[in-house]
Amino acid sequence: MSTSIDNTTSSQNRDVTINIRVKQEQRNIIDRAAEVQGKTRSEFMLESAYQKAQDVLLDWTFFDLDSSKYQEFTALLDRIPQPNKKLQKLLTTKSPWE
Repeated sequence: MSTSIDNTTSSQNRDVTINIRVKQEQRNIIDRAAEVQGKTRSEFMLESAYQKAQDVLLDWTFFDLDSSKYQEFTALLDRIPQPNKKLQKLLTTKSPWE
């Protein structure tokens, strides 16, 4: 599956309308978030929905492996991780906000 991701959400070339019904409380939260980001409700909703759609598509992965490659792949996943000093340091270092 080939996916072309275009981050353009400007009003140029917009020719399709999407209508949804929401509860007043949901609209108020969306409006507040849009206001915080200096966007219109439509801009905020389009960008949010578009980003979520990209995330879903980019996370969707299909591995087409023959039997031997599949066994090799699962063996690598099941293998005990090797010691990694940099990772250990990262996991034991306090965060700046702590």
